[in-house]
Amino acid sequence: MNQGFLPLCKQDMKDRGWDRVDFVYVSGDAYVDHPSFGHAIITRILESHGYRVGIIAQPDWRVKESVTVYGEPRLGFLVSAGNMDSMVNHFSVSKKRRRQDAYTPGGEMGKRPDYAAVVYGNLIRQTYKHTPVILGGIEASLRRLAHYDYWSDKVKRSVLLDSGADIISYGMGERSIIEIAEALDAGIDVSDLTYLDGTVVKTKSLDSVYDAVVLPSYGELVKSPRAYAESFYTQYQNTDPFTGKRLVEPYSDHLYVVQNPPPGPLSQTEMDDVYALPYMRTYHPSYEKAGGVPAIAEIKFSLISNRGCFGGCNFCALTFHQGRIIQTRSHESLLEEAELLTNEPDFKGYIHDVGGPTANFRHPSCRKQLEHGVCKEKQCLFPQPCRNLDADHRDYVELLRKLRDVPKVKKVFIRSGIRFDYLLADKDKTFLRELCEYHVSGQLKVAPEHVADEVLSKMGKPKHQVYEEFTRKFQDMNKKLHKQQFLVPYLMSSHPGSDMKAAVKLAEYCRDLGYMPEQVQDFYPTPSTISTCMYYTGLDPRTMEKVYVPKNPHEKALQRALIQYRNPDNYDLVMEALKKAGRMDLVGFGKQCLIRPRKFSSEKHPVGKQTQGKTKAGRPLQKKPARSVSRKKAGR
Repeated sequence: MNQGFLPLCKQDMKDRGWDRVDFVYVSGDAYVDHPSFGHAIITRILESHGYRVGIIAQPDWRVKESVTVYGEPRLGFLVSAGNMDSMVNHFSVSKKRRRQDAYTPGGEMGKRPDYAAVVYGNLIRQTYKHTPVILGGIEASLRRLAHYDYWSDKVKRSVLLDSGADIISYGMGERSIIEIAEALDAGIDVSDLTYLDGTVVKTKSLDSVYDAVVLPSYGELVKSPRAYAESFYTQYQNTDPFTGKRLVEPYSDHLYVVQNPPPGPLSQTEMDDVYALPYMRTYHPSYEKAGGVPAIAEIKFSLISNRGCFGGCNFCALTFHQGRIIQTRSHESLLEEAELLTNEPDFKGYIHDVGGPTANFRHPSCRKQLEHGVCKEKQCLFPQPCRNLDADHRDYVELLRKLRDVPKVKKVFIRSGIRFDYLLADKDKTFLRELCEYHVSGQLKVAPEHVADEVLSKMGKPKHQVYEEFTRKFQDMNKKLHKQQFLVPYLMSSHPGSDMKAAVKLAEYCRDLGYMPEQVQDFYPTPSTISTCMYYTGLDPRTMEKVYVPKNPHEKALQRALIQYRNPDNYDLVMEALKKAGRMDLVGFGKQCLIRPRKFSSEKHPVGKQTQGKTKAGRPLQKKPARSVSRKKAGR
């Protein structure tokens, strides 16, 4: 029976009649009991297996007593930095402190430390010398082996070593956390848990480690960018649960970090069970005085229908965290949750999203994956769709139709983003029609990211002509439906491979479309992505070819300013960028020019006449909203 929220303090524990908890979950996020939050899923799963769990949310890491709220747990501590890497949470790409934390009551910044998984782990270890400490969450998952850390500009050791923890549960963790709990409950010492899929452990000897690939040592990685690139690509090729090998990273002759193979994908029944647990579906009431937890607004009336992504964007860490095999919930599970949403007192009739990392992925990309795994050397959609790709939206269309028919539901939106190349690969245009007719809120979020094919190839994205084809088909469908709807393109500057000429090309594209993005995302080198590996090493780990990397902050500012060339504050930067690119032909009075000469720059920049919702070229006018929490969740 659901007894409400799990304990958040010792008194809550006593109110349940407990004298001790089995596990203490230490989280960098505020306690939000909703399945979009990792701590909610893991604690509820443990509860469903009969374990008593207490939560310590955002402890004061400067005070040892902050992690002794419940005393010593019977089985161990679970530690997570939160739904985001703590450094991404704290810093913009320019390494400036952010002003708000969406995962903290009232959006207050500063309630978690930098490198939170390491700090929390050491804080616990200072007081409890022998109690098992298990790391989880995205920060530990993506830093599980030696990794380039953008904020310190160093190759850091596995977070397992720096945190003082005993074991990492990487990926989504539902399976491995129960196996760990059952082993500890059976009296097995945590040091003997060296064999579980989905875990990373440390060992002094490789005598009991079998069938393993030995990576370059940490010492080699620090000295040689090429060794780092080779090691990273070996890891990348072993993220599949069917083909992934055990990996060993040596640190000395008597210290090794061992990554066991990834856990298998959850079946649909298992996915349904995870989302059917008795979540309270909101933040803890103790946060009400502070104004609640802002992140809940983004997901409260959204449905997670899938996890995993075979899109293969090189700047995204999903391959390392959720994997490439799509796992889905059943229609029945999603309809039950939709009915729960309609009973919320503040439900206005709108389901904000039905999706996941990529909304229109509802089954594995090909039929062989659930038996043989994904291809090591090939991507499903890049550089073009694989001939074995099963591009089929029928299940998703059927699901959306059922959700539209739920009583009290006025509209079902799709906001988590779609892969337009996958949509085009489906010869049946039913989904495109129903998408435009029922599921766009005036704007559709898409991610072309860039227009220069040489940059797109480094991003793992399709050629620009594919996006152009999609814009035409999107426009044609809206014409047939007598609708005026716009595309919301995400554009990225300064990605590896983007030189000044490529940046100018992107600016010219914005000119031709007749709009200037309000915000532009600079490439952010986060742990465990191919793009970050390129950024650090200057090498494409897939081919070991050299890659141009814009690292200088001023050059990055130039590339960003080009995309926002109409902003008068950017004039000097745009002029400098055009000079560097040898494109002074874009300074003048013609329609193709980006800026006017200096003495005329105070005059209003000419813009071609536009029909409502369209550019002169007849393409749908594209707008860009403020960056949202959902893009952060996607790991971009």
